[in-house]
Amino acid sequence: MANPMRECYLERQSLKNGNELSDSLRSRHVTKISPIRCNLEVRNGTPRQIWPPMIRTVLADDEALARQKLRQLLREIGDVEVVGECTSAHETIELATLTTPDLLFLDIRMSDMTGFDVVEALAAIPEAKRPQVVFVTANDQYAVRAFEIHAIDYVLKPYTVERLRSTLNRFREHRGAASGKENNEEGETTPATAFDPDEDTHRSSERYASRLIFKSRGRILFLPIQEIRWIEADENYVRICTGSESHMLRETLGHLESRLNPQHFLRVHRSAIVNLQYIKEVKNEPDGDATVILCSGERIAMSRGYKARIHKQLKL
Repeated sequence: MANPMRECYLERQSLKNGNELSDSLRSRHVTKISPIRCNLEVRNGTPRQIWPPMIRTVLADDEALARQKLRQLLREIGDVEVVGECTSAHETIELATLTTPDLLFLDIRMSDMTGFDVVEALAAIPEAKRPQVVFVTANDQYAVRAFEIHAIDYVLKPYTVERLRSTLNRFREHRGAASGKENNEEGETTPATAFDPDEDTHRSSERYASRLIFKSRGRILFLPIQEIRWIEADENYVRICTGSESHMLRETLGHLESRLNPQHFLRVHRSAIVNLQYIKEVKNEPDGDATVILCSGERIAMSRGYKARIHKQLKL
């Protein structure tokens, strides 16, 4: 007889408006409650408790020991509520649909489908109710694909509490950014403040990449966008140049440009993009074209068709 504590956990209170469990899940569900920690805030000399919003989480892994370790570490962090645990992809899809968790820790290799298949199936859930995904695995070979489908994080086994804290902080930042976006769409206003480039970058994080993730020379690189000085098209590849090295990435320049914040990156040629913070000067040439000179001394051709862009961007 299967052990229900080993197979699948389900928070009873998560079922809403008559949603029904499948027979396999109904026969094995139990309630789990994680400890909650609060902060104290003192106003006018009076302390009061501030309860952080709980992160409702589902753990999906066919290894019981891996789920147990993950559950124990999340309990240490404190504001995480594990509302369910599943051993198969099909159970995960059903549980995530019924309980609408905030976060799904998802193993990539499961017995019936892959974690990527699960993510594809969950796309049918309305975006507002769809969980964010953290892939958990012992293999690093899927990291690039994981971030291409906008996973919150990619955590390698064995887990540590410090690594999971970093993951949850990333989720909180994402949730905060999404909440601010929803408030703006509903017409709420925020106090006027001076322009802050860091704040502007944060607001743009949903649309533009903050880093590029790709394989290079046998490594998986997590390259912060601000470290890129310029990018050059090379047939079906792009060459990404930083201060110390360059990397070849199989990507079109146009698609990569769409992922870069136009307040920081500018197309200066059909085959080149530059980071504005590294431009030293733009030198006009007798033939009507121009040359972009970087702080490093590197020179990049600017065609006359793109000259108007930099004048508009820099308001010259």
